[in-house]
Amino acid sequence: MSVLEQTASEKAIELENKYGAHNYHPLPVVLSKGEGVYVWDVEGKKYYDFLSAYSAVNQGHCHPVIVGAMNEQAKTLTLTSRAFHNDMLGKYEKFACEFFNFDKLLPMNTGAEAVETALKICRKWAYEKKGIDENEAEIIVCANNFHGRTTTIISFSNDEVARKNFGPYTKGFIKIEYDNLEALEAELKNNKNIAGFLVEPIQGEAGVYVPSEGYLSKAKALCEKHNVLFIADEVQTGIARTGKILAVDHENVKPDILILGKALSGGAYPVSAVLANDEIMEVIRPGNHGSTFGGNPVAAAVAMAALNVVKDENLAENAEKLGKIFRDELNKFIETSNVATLVRGKGLLNAVVINDSEDSDTAWNICLKLRDNGLLAKPTHGNIIRFAPPLVMNEEQLMDCVSIIIKTLKDFE
Repeated sequence: MSVLEQTASEKAIELENKYGAHNYHPLPVVLSKGEGVYVWDVEGKKYYDFLSAYSAVNQGHCHPVIVGAMNEQAKTLTLTSRAFHNDMLGKYEKFACEFFNFDKLLPMNTGAEAVETALKICRKWAYEKKGIDENEAEIIVCANNFHGRTTTIISFSNDEVARKNFGPYTKGFIKIEYDNLEALEAELKNNKNIAGFLVEPIQGEAGVYVPSEGYLSKAKALCEKHNVLFIADEVQTGIARTGKILAVDHENVKPDILILGKALSGGAYPVSAVLANDEIMEVIRPGNHGSTFGGNPVAAAVAMAALNVVKDENLAENAEKLGKIFRDELNKFIETSNVATLVRGKGLLNAVVINDSEDSDTAWNICLKLRDNGLLAKPTHGNIIRFAPPLVMNEEQLMDCVSIIIKTLKDFE
C-alpha cells in the first residue's frame, strides 16, 4: 500500500473530523461489528469491549433476543407518537413497574432526558404536595456529579469543560460533597424549600467513586425525615452493572424517583424511563411533559426483551462474581506496581487509578496500548481508567482480559 493511501479507519476518522461537530475525543479505533463481549474494527481486528458504551451494552453486543424483538416490532409499527395509544406501551409499563416495584413509569429516550424529567416531577411534587412556594423549590446535588449535559444539568455540574460559555445557568440547585451525610443533614435541617436529593449510587464519570457503606441508606432516611424525595440516577449503575439489579439494592434502598437509561435497551435503541409511585407521579397531567419518541412501540419491545435477558441469564449474579475476581487480581498486581495505585468498584463497574497527575497523558497512552493489545477502555478524569465489560462475559474471558491489562500496565512501570 502506498504511503499516500489511507486505511479504512483513517478514512472514517477523517470524515468525522471534517463533517462532524468536535464534541468528543474518541480513542482512535473505528468499529464496525459487535457480538457479545467482542467488537471488530473496519480492518477486521478483534477486541474485548471493556467500556460497554458506558454500560449501555450490559447484555452484550447485538444480543439475539433483543435484536430479534427490535426487528419483529419494527416490521409492524415503529412510531405513533403519544397522540394515539399503541399496543406495546401499556405492556412495557406494566412489565417494568412490576420488575422494579413501582406504580408508574414515564417513558423517555435518553438518560439526560430522564434526569430532566425527574427534576420536573420533583419540583411539581414540591409545589403541589409538599407546599413549597412556587419557584422556590431547591434540589440538592453532589459535587463531581454526572447526570448529562443539558443546560439545566450543566448548571449544577462542576465540570468546567461542560459548563464554560454555556450560561446563564438554571437556578434552584444546592451542591454538597458526595458521601458526606453531615453536609446533607445540614442542608435538610436549615432549608424548608428542599424538594429532592439527586444522587448517583456510584459516581461513574467521576472515576467510579464508591461511597462509604451505609451512605445511601442513611441519606434515604434523612430524606424521609425531612419529607424530601430521594432521586436515584441509575442510568449507568442500574440494570445489573454493580452486581445487583440496581446499585441502591446493595443497601436495600427504595428511591422515591428512579432514573433509568442505557442498558434498559441493551444498547440496541435509545430508551430511558422515570419510575415513581402514584403519590408522586400523579402530579404529571396531560401537557406537562412529553416526547414524540418516548414510549414508542420499538422501545417498548426492546426494553422488555433487555430486562428479560438480565433476569434469564443471571447477569447481576455474574457481575457480582466476576467483579470480585477482577478486583482481587488487579489488587495483587497493584501491591508491587509503580504505575497503578488503586482499583475500586462494585460488580463489573471498576476503575484503576494511574500513578500520575490528572493533566497527564499516561492513562490515555495506556488505553492506546490496551487497544494495540486487543482491549478497549477509556480514561476518565485524566488519570483514571474505567473498566466495564458486558455482563455476559465469562470467567475465562475475564482472566484473559486481566492478563492483557496487567501486561499492558507493566509496560509503563
